[in-house]
Amino acid sequence: MSQNAIRPWRTIHRRESRQIHVGSVAVGGDAPISVQTMTNTLTPDVNATVAQIKSCSDAGADMVRVSCPDTDSTQALAEIVKRSDVPIIADIHFHYQRAIEAAKAGAACLRINPGNIGNARRVRDVVNAAKDHGCSIRIGVNAGSLEKHLLEKYREPCPEAMVESGLEHIKILEDHDFFEFKISVKASDVFLAAAAYQGIAEATDAPIHLGITEAGGLTSGTIKSSIGLGNLLWAGIGDTIRVSLSADPVEEVKVGFEILKSLGLRHRGVNIISCPSCARQGFDVISTVAELEKRLEHIRTPMSLSIIGCVVNGPGEALMTDVGFTGGGAGHGMVYLAGKQDHKSSNQGMVDHIVELVEKKAVELDKLATSQDLEQVE
Repeated sequence: MSQNAIRPWRTIHRRESRQIHVGSVAVGGDAPISVQTMTNTLTPDVNATVAQIKSCSDAGADMVRVSCPDTDSTQALAEIVKRSDVPIIADIHFHYQRAIEAAKAGAACLRINPGNIGNARRVRDVVNAAKDHGCSIRIGVNAGSLEKHLLEKYREPCPEAMVESGLEHIKILEDHDFFEFKISVKASDVFLAAAAYQGIAEATDAPIHLGITEAGGLTSGTIKSSIGLGNLLWAGIGDTIRVSLSADPVEEVKVGFEILKSLGLRHRGVNIISCPSCARQGFDVISTVAELEKRLEHIRTPMSLSIIGCVVNGPGEALMTDVGFTGGGAGHGMVYLAGKQDHKSSNQGMVDHIVELVEKKAVELDKLATSQDLEQVE
């Protein structure tokens, strides 16, 4: 019996949306919620851009967006796409020709607002390029760049204006018989973004890309994004996400996965359950967890690890994790495997020992998953 069947209060009922594809990645429908980020290198610097994409991919990014403001960028895009192991989204603003060039260069998706690129002929040309080259499109509505007629109508950015903008762009694409699109309605204000997303979720079955735009630095932006995206995801809204931080794009990917993991919507890597530490701790919990986070970044297998400083909550937490360590006395702690006491380990060598145990467990879980997959095929 599944965990959610036992505990219905943990179940999230995702909004029904149609499914599209961004390259090889399915978005919407019953596909896993994907995590994306955006490069901040100069796009014509192919080596730097590809290196950053690789770092983001290693951190778990399912797709990466690359800015294409000029012809130098779209010319570089073809080589970037060729060397990337994840689908590339071309970020386009206003100039329809850049969108066509990006589609020809192999972009898996175009981030563009069809209503902002000029007359009907230009829109038709972009849509035809997307069709010809297998591109999807993301309609990207932003509170900071709403159309003039909507600002005049509503007098300020508001959820109604953002939803209306999104629906206008949707109509343009659907009138051209194009349905491989997703939509976002971003704002830096959490309340505004949440209300706009709730409105657009009710008005269309298109897949939804979630984001709190210009969220801020690593700490403040993580908190703001966690509140905004977390509430929407909890309500079942969202098919792909980006956490927008003034930080290394790799951090955006990490935070995105942590948000999804906390809600049980994605499972990747080691989920460390650790105490905040206090005078009862039998070892330095904070430095230990920091070192373990770095040493275990390479693990992609979903698994849990509890690191608790004392025996007050340690044994109880360890019961629910794959590997656990609880601080004790005289420089030793108790190691738990699969929720059961297994052996003692010295504090001095605990990090190396825990890493070894986690790596071994990851191999076991991977073999188990492979055998189960083979049984299903047979």
